[in-house]
Amino acid sequence: MALDRWVALVLLGICMAYGYTAWFTMDATLPPIMKRLAVWPSSFPKVLSIAGIVLCLIVLSGIEKGEEKIGDIDYRRLHEYNLGQAIALLALMVAYALLLRPAGFLLATSGFLIGGSVLLGERRWITMIVVASIATLGIWYLVQEVLGIFLRPLPFFLGT
Repeated sequence: MALDRWVALVLLGICMAYGYTAWFTMDATLPPIMKRLAVWPSSFPKVLSIAGIVLCLIVLSGIEKGEEKIGDIDYRRLHEYNLGQAIALLALMVAYALLLRPAGFLLATSGFLIGGSVLLGERRWITMIVVASIATLGIWYLVQEVLGIFLRPLPFFLGT
């Protein structure tokens, strides 16, 4: 079996466990007043689990397969790919997760976006800073003001 089908099989198991949790475990603990709402807290996980199961079944059945293209990744030749860049991006993601609370959302997210674009080869510093700042401020505004979810914008030593 090809690598993509093994990954789809593992993801199918994860999606089924996630769906079981969303359909049975989450709904059982809802208070009675929440059960009268049109959209429950488990609605989005239910949709995600169904979509994941359908997509995994599509990959497992091979419907999406066409002719093999020259540009496909050959997992037997991973040593020829730029793994250092991928590992550095994963390390940057871990650093972002660890710095999110102490450094604040604005600084951590801007640093992650700028660092990621540098790792991927971008060298136009002004463009990187402007795009990262606009994206960070836009996301912070949507989460903080529109959704009403508190997201610490600044480092902890500068206050809330």
